[in-house]
Amino acid sequence: MDVVIIRRSRTAICVEILKAAMEGSKKTHIVYSANLNFDMVNRYLVMLEEKGLIEHKGNIYVTTNKGKEFLEIAKDLGL
Repeated sequence: MDVVIIRRSRTAICVEILKAAMEGSKKTHIVYSANLNFDMVNRYLVMLEEKGLIEHKGNIYVTTNKGKEFLEIAKDLGL
């Protein structure tokens, strides 16, 4: 049996993280929801915060309105 490895795009990973944080999530929940390790999630969270797509409130991450707009566009494009 051949093992097929499918790599996700950066956009697909961002979509997973933003979806996981829609109602507010701790980092551990995002790690499991997006199927990533903590190092990868940390890098993406920093980038998403810099872009204004996610907000860090205490130990909770919340998708911003701009992040929700991004998710809508990604959904319309089938990403």
